[in-house]
Amino acid sequence: MDSRVIPRRSIPQGRRNLVAVINEAGDIIRIEDVISALPVKRSDAAKLLSRWASQGWLRRVGTGAYVAVPLDSLESERILDDPWILVPVLYAPAYIGGWTAAEHWNLTEQLFRPILVMTMKTVRRKHEIRDGAEFMLRHIEERKFFGTKAVWRGRSKVLVSDVHRTVIDMLDEPSSGGGSQHIADCLAVYLKCPDRNDEILIDYAKALDNGAVFKRLGFLAEKYPNTEVLTEACLKHMTKGNAKLDPVLKCSRLVSKWCLRVPSNCTTGGRYD
Repeated sequence: MDSRVIPRRSIPQGRRNLVAVINEAGDIIRIEDVISALPVKRSDAAKLLSRWASQGWLRRVGTGAYVAVPLDSLESERILDDPWILVPVLYAPAYIGGWTAAEHWNLTEQLFRPILVMTMKTVRRKHEIRDGAEFMLRHIEERKFFGTKAVWRGRSKVLVSDVHRTVIDMLDEPSSGGGSQHIADCLAVYLKCPDRNDEILIDYAKALDNGAVFKRLGFLAEKYPNTEVLTEACLKHMTKGNAKLDPVLKCSRLVSKWCLRVPSNCTTGGRYD
């Protein structure tokens, strides 16, 4: 017999059990996967996961959630090729939004290191590092949890804001879109894309119930062709009082048409001279 071939009977039973669990689970391993793969009780399944983690075969990434550690990654701080799969494990109910969703929908070529997550969970820390990946967290109310798409990343289903909700989320909270200039660039791409839908934009903005969204959207969109219906709808749903184009910037100039304060060097369309 070739000395390089290891007979099946020489592989320890514990290792065969681990392989069976990994094959059953896919990307994320939970107690239920152990129970499904092996004839063990729940308490024993939890002990197995803990033991495998202490031995270095698994790494804990969340409460009751583990990932398998490849042999060549045992000393690495990060073992996941796709950190998106951690979002439903760590933050559900949640979806990926803002600048990360803008990248996903090809609204921008700009790359942002943190993955922006909108979660219904209480956010105690806005910035977290898990398995070497950075996450920026924003709390969202249950009534505002809509406009998402399910995407498959390997064997994991992850929610991401659809392209329309992505635009509206960035207008609702400009910090989630990387600032007003980047949002203006993303909107310009959206207005030219075949998936553009002005009616959905307005419906989403109405559902968020933030008058500043209509002011920002109308101001940024009005310089582009074929936006007359969109800007008229924004004017119709505007609320009283002045808002800022970007709350983190000094906005000293008032655009009275849109009840919007913008930086002194900001022109129509959100460009800065």
